[in-house]
Amino acid sequence: MKKNGTKNLRINEEVGRELSRIIRELKDPRVSMMTSVMDAYVATDLKTCKVYVSVLGDETRRSETMRGLESAKGFIRRELAHSLNMRNTPELTFVMDRSIERGAEMSRRIDEVIRHDEEVERQRDGHEDGGEGACG
Repeated sequence: MKKNGTKNLRINEEVGRELSRIIRELKDPRVSMMTSVMDAYVATDLKTCKVYVSVLGDETRRSETMRGLESAKGFIRRELAHSLNMRNTPELTFVMDRSIERGAEMSRRIDEVIRHDEEVERQRDGHEDGGEGACG
């Protein structure tokens, strides 16, 4: 089977959807309610799965959530096996996905540059207007 074949993509989507549901239902207080499964990549042999999660909050909240997910890994895998009819239930590896955080930081930086450019433009327009009025 091709690495990114249609079947593998469908499996990734379905596993990601089920993991999202299972994680939302966890009772572990360490796992933040603001935890999202961003992606799940199941190996073609169905033995391993990398789960990319995003957690809204500070670094303490993120590390607590990761500890909670690691602790609940067996339970999550068992629930996944019950809800999906797969030949093998993959071993889960949780990875912190910081793409939303990086995106927000880039957006903030872009806004700063735009504000700076607008300020420079206003100052330049002010000097041009003042210069013309003084000469004319």
